[in-house]
Amino acid sequence: MDGDWIGRVPALADLGSDIRERLFRESRITRIGKGARIFGPGQRPAHFLFVLEGTIRVQQFSEGGREIILYRIAAGESCVLTTACLLASEDYRAEAIAETAIEAAAIPRATFDELITHSAPFRRLVFTAFGARIADLCRVIEDVAFSRLDIRLAQKLLDLRDEQDAVTATHQQLATELGSAREVISRQLHEFQRRGWIRSGRGVVTITGEDALRSLAKSGGAL
Repeated sequence: MDGDWIGRVPALADLGSDIRERLFRESRITRIGKGARIFGPGQRPAHFLFVLEGTIRVQQFSEGGREIILYRIAAGESCVLTTACLLASEDYRAEAIAETAIEAAAIPRATFDELITHSAPFRRLVFTAFGARIADLCRVIEDVAFSRLDIRLAQKLLDLRDEQDAVTATHQQLATELGSAREVISRQLHEFQRRGWIRSGRGVVTITGEDALRSLAKSGGAL
């Protein structure tokens, strides 16, 4: 599978054959185990990565120890923070964790720098992905700063539920997803349960009032 990795990244399809051949020739395939720390604060990126399989979680901690998930990187995507640090020659200020086993194509920094400088198609590819992810980050900031937690929690439960309407996550994991404190999430889940919208167990939240949660998530109706 290593030899055809470029065909597994749809965004690379529009690049010229010369650029694709160079990426193939100068890159290497790396595999990372589930739960491994891929990068962290104080480190400087040496490669530009395209994720081929799996999911990476990028998160940040406040000075008080509160954790928030900034975004996830799925197959076919690259990391906006890595892009920013490569362009600015700066260290990471957040960390990335492999949520699953990861397979990725690592492009050396020297190759990245040269293609960014001399290849307009590659530059457009990188900055298109960069702009889209920055827009996602702005939405995260807006949600944390201005949106009510009950609305965000209702939407997150709907997003994370499985086919049995169950969300397999602890209160702390939900707090991390939403950039809140575990105690705050626990109180809000208790209120949802009191209203008959969910049933909360150890590490699992089962949705029992989908319509009510969806109405709250969409309309911002008051509790």
